Amino acid sequence: MAKKGSRIQVIMECTEHKDSGMPGTSRYITTKNKKNTTERLELKKYNAILKKVTVHKEIK
Repeated sequence: MAKKGSRIQVIMECTEHKDSGMPGTSRYITTKNKKNTTERLELKKYNAILKKVTVHKEIK
């Protein structure tokens, strides 16, 4: 039987990469509890193309 809960998968996309105009994208998949965190997530993650830690925001 499947788990019942309020945890959902979200996609994180780099904001600096989008503005830089370089080809490709930096995306991560993570989970969040939609009951505790109703607003969109914003985390610092590593961008391999830019080779530095950047802000990633939840999309979709």
